[in-house]
Amino acid sequence: MRELLARTDSRELAEWQAYSQVEPFGEGRADLRAAEVAWTMANLWRGKNQKAYKLADFVLAAGPEPEDEAEMTPERMLAAAKAAFGAG
Repeated sequence: MRELLARTDSRELAEWQAYSQVEPFGEGRADLRAAEVAWTMANLWRGKNQKAYKLADFVLAAGPEPEDEAEMTPERMLAAAKAAFGAG
């Protein structure tokens, strides 16, 4: 993480954030894909009179709700990364 922070400026972090909005990646996206598969299968195999499941029933909740990304500046992203990984 320290090497990443030493080599990456706030502009590049902002570019990666913008890219992830167009082409999502990472564990959160993988969790969503898995939830979609489980949701589809559960609805295919539910009983005739059973209420349909919602995708939200299968999405994992991991920790507190994320901050509103519209308010996340490159500087705040860098500060959050430093805080999360103990970088100076």
